[in-house]
Amino acid sequence: MTLPVALLDYGGGNVHSCHKALVRVGIETRVVSVPAELEGTRGLVVPGQGHFRQVMEAFDSSGFRAPILKAATAGEPIFGICVGMQMLLEGSEEAPGVAGLGLLPGMVKRFVPQPGADKVPHMGWNSIDKVGDSALLRGLVCPAYAYFVHSYYVPLTVDVEAGAITEYGAAFWSVLSHGNLHATQFHPEKSGEVGMAVLRRFKEQVLEQQEKAQNGDPIAG
Repeated sequence: MTLPVALLDYGGGNVHSCHKALVRVGIETRVVSVPAELEGTRGLVVPGQGHFRQVMEAFDSSGFRAPILKAATAGEPIFGICVGMQMLLEGSEEAPGVAGLGLLPGMVKRFVPQPGADKVPHMGWNSIDKVGDSALLRGLVCPAYAYFVHSYYVPLTVDVEAGAITEYGAAFWSVLSHGNLHATQFHPEKSGEVGMAVLRRFKEQVLEQQEKAQNGDPIAG
């Protein structure tokens, strides 16, 4: 029996739209609001929107910090969306002194508006360009276009194995894959067919490949 993926409902993300999108691409999903409900799941999706401080406080008060750190260490797939991507780092300029999850070294930066240049926040459609072989983008023709709404970003100084880069006054990671950690700065559920393609790859290239490995089946190249 295929286990469901846990979609974390901690009060800091657009859970309803994320759930619909995951189900649409065939990912069996359980909305989880307390850590005890993680039992019997096979990966975690971490949505996030709003101020970094409020998101992290809601996350910690829901008791999910220890379970997600344990899951990351155990090699479970983790997929962060928007601020859920930023949470993977050590912290953010948006909330000095507030600890992120620290699963990736580095700090989230703020776009610095320049006279006559792009406005902040970065809002709307923009291109993503692949770097390396991210499972979320495997076989996807780039540049592709996704929908963004954010004022803070993961800089390229954050060392990840693969992903995609987007430009908006500064170049930043719009997609990342590093071991069992995966994330998008854009909202897949708002990014049309490109967003659905990313979620399908999370299903096929991450979840299903992990399941094959656990069952001792040959892994597709």
